[in-house]
Amino acid sequence: MLKFNRKTVVLVAILLVGLLVAGCGGGNNQDQQGTQEDQKESLKVGIVLSSGGKGDKSFNDSAIRGLERAKEDFDIEYKYIEPKQVSAAEKGLRFLAQNGYDLVIGVGFMQQDAVDKVSKEFPDTKFALIDSVVERDNVVSLTFKEHQGSFLAGALSALLTTHDEVKGINEEKVVGFLGGMNMPLIHKFELGYTSGVDYINEQEGINVKVKVAYAGTSPDAFNNPAKGKEIALSQYNAGADIIYHASGGTGGGLFKAAAKQGKYAIGVDSDQDWVQPGFVLTSMLKRVDNAVYQTVKAVKNDNFESGVQEFGLKENGVGLTPLTGVGPTVKTAKELGDITAEDVQTIKEMKNRIPEEVKQKVKDIKEKIIAGEIKVPNYLEQQGE
Repeated sequence: MLKFNRKTVVLVAILLVGLLVAGCGGGNNQDQQGTQEDQKESLKVGIVLSSGGKGDKSFNDSAIRGLERAKEDFDIEYKYIEPKQVSAAEKGLRFLAQNGYDLVIGVGFMQQDAVDKVSKEFPDTKFALIDSVVERDNVVSLTFKEHQGSFLAGALSALLTTHDEVKGINEEKVVGFLGGMNMPLIHKFELGYTSGVDYINEQEGINVKVKVAYAGTSPDAFNNPAKGKEIALSQYNAGADIIYHASGGTGGGLFKAAAKQGKYAIGVDSDQDWVQPGFVLTSMLKRVDNAVYQTVKAVKNDNFESGVQEFGLKENGVGLTPLTGVGPTVKTAKELGDITAEDVQTIKEMKNRIPEEVKQKVKDIKEKIIAGEIKVPNYLEQQGE
């Protein structure tokens, strides 16, 4: 039998412990490597917001909601950048591309040149541009049929303004449109809205007039609530009882003016029905959230396709918030404490004042647009853009 002295036993014990530690260490390295591989599989999405930034209760917030939904469903991670000026958008896009983001999103037509330039520099990175078109193999352009949703807003306004028995509606038969920056894309909203009014005038044999005004000619016109309030008060004082806006953050001034005058507003892009409870009839939803969500899903499923994707009434890309009851955004606002249960009830009561015949006519018009029976004019197509 072999005999071991005390030193030998200690030495063997040390060697055995060393082997065990080495074995455990190898396992840890594998675990760490596996974690790193899992992290690599997690899709990284970066987004550069438009003017107004996060919290605009409109365009940008809708895009963020799409990313939040994608985060829940697909386990992605995302980062948003809020450029202080339009010129800084290019820097933000490039930062995201340089830092390995799988999908880089530019929000708004004003980022068209920036997305075009940066996507060319990073051909292996996938890009998405909201509200404009860039023709590259690694870019998907997400556009909307805002004219269709705006047509419904115009039809609703023209129908309701004839019901002077409704609280807040006068006998003038005048409605209004508030645009942000005076530019072709916003003219697309305007023409859709005025065409909806014209359609009702023709169908009903009435003469509803539309007041139109813009907040300015620069991107700042999308974030000037003081100007929005000034324009809205002017239109209300001129007889308008319903004003539809396509002005981003500038619309906040419209809502305050509506509450002050006891008149009505129609929101845009996101569900803004809760912003001034009882004074925002409905909102023309521009489902940027759906477009962003679907794009992230496509990248996640490895079926990203470049080109132009257009979202209209048929694709649930645009439309009005409920004319009866409230939508999920209003309910969420209540859950977050932004509004009270009494506010929600006030919104419901306001919507209940809309005559059922008006709601039915708007529903019928929507179905006719989807079926192709009503052709809504598109300002951009008319201008060859």
